[in-house]
Amino acid sequence: MEWREAEERACEYLRSLGYLIVARNWRWRGGEVDIIAKDGNTLVFVEVKYRTTDRFGLPAEAVDPRKREKLLLAAKAFLGKDLGKVPVRFDVITLLGEELSHLKGAFGEGD
Repeated sequence: MEWREAEERACEYLRSLGYLIVARNWRWRGGEVDIIAKDGNTLVFVEVKYRTTDRFGLPAEAVDPRKREKLLLAAKAFLGKDLGKVPVRFDVITLLGEELSHLKGAFGEGD
């Protein structure tokens, strides 16, 4: 599996939970968001991390404070004038080999 397949698997998983995929690989001047989805009325910014093994650490460990800050800024850029009007959540989906884990509400502003 490569990272694109991991992202596709994450999208399939989210769809199976009833999420609506709004955007994939959304780019802005400060970086990229892997998946933006709607879970009911909540807009969810999803970071997908894939590793074949844990030899160099767990996938979730790659979502460090710097990456979290970039995702928070991306959410603000994506929402624009709707900032504060739409509930937002930040999730992390990790794949370690074939094992998928979903960290719902993995972090928020101030984390």
